[in-house]
Amino acid sequence: MDQVTPAPFSIADFRARVAAQAEAQPGDDFGDHRFNPGHPRLERVKPLRDAAVLIPVIDRAEGAMVLFTKRAEKLRSHSGQVAFPGGTIDPTDESPEATALRETFEEIGLDREHIEIVGRMPDYVSGSGYRIVPVLSIVRPDFSLTLNADEVDAAFEVPLSFLMDPANHARDSRIWNELEWFFYEMPYGGQRIWGVTAGIIRTLYERLYG
Repeated sequence: MDQVTPAPFSIADFRARVAAQAEAQPGDDFGDHRFNPGHPRLERVKPLRDAAVLIPVIDRAEGAMVLFTKRAEKLRSHSGQVAFPGGTIDPTDESPEATALRETFEEIGLDREHIEIVGRMPDYVSGSGYRIVPVLSIVRPDFSLTLNADEVDAAFEVPLSFLMDPANHARDSRIWNELEWFFYEMPYGGQRIWGVTAGIIRTLYERLYG
């Protein structure tokens, strides 16, 4: 019997691509420095801090959707920015996956019983000094969210098909200490996805869909 090819940008297609992705080699290096080679901001004075984020891909009937948060405006760092749920890896966390699940529940109340971890992306090094483990997951659609107002102002979904279309990956820059800093941005529905979050999405595209 012929094998049925999953529909593009369906959960079945996403799952198959994650399973087929090549293992990251020790020399592989992903992060903001790929877009800003040699930038002084990347000179490390302190060790990188370890963090993990969850990439929640929701199994919607109309096609896979990706869940994002908008960080609270009152936060000291990265206030108001679009992000994946996640945070710093605590010493008590058993793994980056445990961190991602814990932070997701703390931020938006998405319980782990709705989440299936399906893999990881290679670590992503941010210009702000974090080594981030992007944890790939599939989320059943029968969930409800409870936003932590101290951390999150909103949560919203974006079609995976939009995010995996390189035509939607714009390059932009800003001046940092009188030097230009480059990044990707992917505006959608009045939300600006940019910086580290967009960089992780770009890496996801290059590894799974490029």
